[in-house]
Amino acid sequence: MLSFRQFLLRPTELSMARVLSLFRPQPFLALLGRRKPTLCKMSMDSRARGVFAAAVEAVQPDTVVRQSIERKEDSVIIDGHKFTLRHNLHLVGFGKAVLGMAAEAERILGDHLVKGVISVPHGIQQTLQQHGKDHLLLKENSRIKVMEGAKHNLPDADAQEAAEKIKQLASELTDKDLLLVLISGGGSALLPAPIPPISLQEKLDVTRRLAAAGATIQELNTVRRALSFLKGGGLAQCAHPAQVIALILSDVIGDPLDLIASGPTVRSEVWPEEVLSVLERYKLLNSIPASVKDVLGKPCARESKDESSPSGHALNAVIGSNGLALKCAGRRARELGFRPVVLALGVCGDVRSVSRLYGLLARFACSRVEPPPEIAAEMLRLGPEVGVESWDLCRTMQVLDEGRTEGWGATCVLAGGEPTVQLTGTGRGGRNQELALRVGLELRGLELPPNGPVFLSGGTDGQDGPTEAAGAITDGGLYEEAQAQGLDIDNFLTNNDSYTFFSRLSAGQCLLIPGLTCTNVMDVHMLLIPPIPINIS
Repeated sequence: MLSFRQFLLRPTELSMARVLSLFRPQPFLALLGRRKPTLCKMSMDSRARGVFAAAVEAVQPDTVVRQSIERKEDSVIIDGHKFTLRHNLHLVGFGKAVLGMAAEAERILGDHLVKGVISVPHGIQQTLQQHGKDHLLLKENSRIKVMEGAKHNLPDADAQEAAEKIKQLASELTDKDLLLVLISGGGSALLPAPIPPISLQEKLDVTRRLAAAGATIQELNTVRRALSFLKGGGLAQCAHPAQVIALILSDVIGDPLDLIASGPTVRSEVWPEEVLSVLERYKLLNSIPASVKDVLGKPCARESKDESSPSGHALNAVIGSNGLALKCAGRRARELGFRPVVLALGVCGDVRSVSRLYGLLARFACSRVEPPPEIAAEMLRLGPEVGVESWDLCRTMQVLDEGRTEGWGATCVLAGGEPTVQLTGTGRGGRNQELALRVGLELRGLELPPNGPVFLSGGTDGQDGPTEAAGAITDGGLYEEAQAQGLDIDNFLTNNDSYTFFSRLSAGQCLLIPGLTCTNVMDVHMLLIPPIPINIS
């Protein structure tokens, strides 16, 4: 049988010749000089929770704003650009984390702030007060008007009113003004501004029918931008000739500026022909409202104070993302005795494939002998299906292989993204809890902690589906523990009832319940690998 390294050396299996030099047999002296692993008295479970907490803490709305704004007397530096403050600052914002972002922005720049309007989720102020998050609330004498709307994360009349106020503020600005725009996940639903004569309900009906017909996120955003006054760069255009500065807390894989809240500060060309083509593709062209046909029939639906409006007057800066969360998680993991390695930032696809990949990684890393090449082959086949590049897999396998042969001790594999779950039942749960449950099955047969791996999956928004949990933690003992408690795992998975499963398993001790996090940069996946004693032949 071929060894793992011999497998990677076969050009017929992998056309990645540059990877090959990474996997060289280590000299025996390197094994003799292996470093002692860092000792830590905390359990694997506690350390996993600590690393997740560090990820969430890194992307708190006030923290990311504070770190992105450098105040110097009557000027401010953002993303390397310097702007002069002359009591000319205006502020708008929309998104689930925007209230905390606005509070911090006003603390730093409030002496030059003229006024502001933010659109935030219904009930958010009361919720923050109840959870003791007063530092994320505006002061009583704030110049920023808070407008709540979008119940159940759906655009509504309250959110539309807020969008109108934001549009009005932006349209009154001059070339001497600065407009600070704060954007976070959920911003699209909190900034609905359909182009007249389209009603909000008509716009919602069109996008819902497209989604139900199987339209991609890119196609949905193409239609949304065409029917919206403020999305697709509409807000920045409305604010021209003022300087627009957008601070963005990203909840989208890859941080594409045009997709986060549908890109209100990112200029994009709207071609009616392209929109009509999308509607025709899904056989909706003949059934759309007359108002939509009317808007699409016009050469340019948006008004502009200046038709020569340039795109250079808008600065877009991503100040918080999944990548930042994983970076800080890795730093905490190192403090807790692990060597951190980031696998990928865009894990996606079906949780069944994602769980299989993590299970294979665990078996590869925990092998006391050189892993069979079939494990690497299956991982490299699965990788592209779940958003993990072959190069990133090979890099991660190299770290795990060296960790085992050189005796580095424990390793923390980190990843981020948003896998998907196929709904087949009516139970309670979410993608993170179901992923953790499926990975637990994949780990069956491996040693238990502290001698075996631990897996954690958690949503940084603190809520995984309609539950109080953000996710769950699991290990190789999950199957046996479930059997001992009479829990039928297959039934729970078929009914998408992972929350109920973890609530009953070990009295809920495996659930990850951080409470209100006030942020959202997608999910954090974590695989903790303990020091593995190897057999040297």
